[in-house]
Amino acid sequence: MADYVRELRKLIGSRPIILCGAGVIVINSRGEILLQHRIDNSLWGFPGGAVELGETVEQTAAREVFEETGIEVEKLKLLGVYSGQDTYYKYPNGDKVYWITVAFTSNEFNGEIRPDNYESKECKFFSIEELPENLNLIDKLVIDDYLKVQMRFR
Repeated sequence: MADYVRELRKLIGSRPIILCGAGVIVINSRGEILLQHRIDNSLWGFPGGAVELGETVEQTAAREVFEETGIEVEKLKLLGVYSGQDTYYKYPNGDKVYWITVAFTSNEFNGEIRPDNYESKECKFFSIEELPENLNLIDKLVIDDYLKVQMRFR
């Protein structure tokens, strides 16, 4: 996908584009959420990224979790689809994007957590009461929705 987006950027520069992405809120047995501390903007968020050509959003979500955290997720459950003004993002290099984000949850995963040191400098589970303040705004929208769903079932 990076090559695809790079080719687009050669044609249009940093003007806004629409990209589809997918990510997963991974939940451990204590109900904690796995977050990654991103290298590019130093914000926390759940693992995810752009859909590659020909890839399903489920494949993207699982691939991105594995690439960024080292764990394999199973049994993805759709949380929601997020788009519109609230999903606008300007990257540190000036590139602008409106994300269409497909968010999943999963509490089934295997492997050992290890940040990739390319996109993630740290990965760790956080309790709901101790989420970091410097959350990526788009991810915060999704996490807030996840928390609302959890409150309904308590």
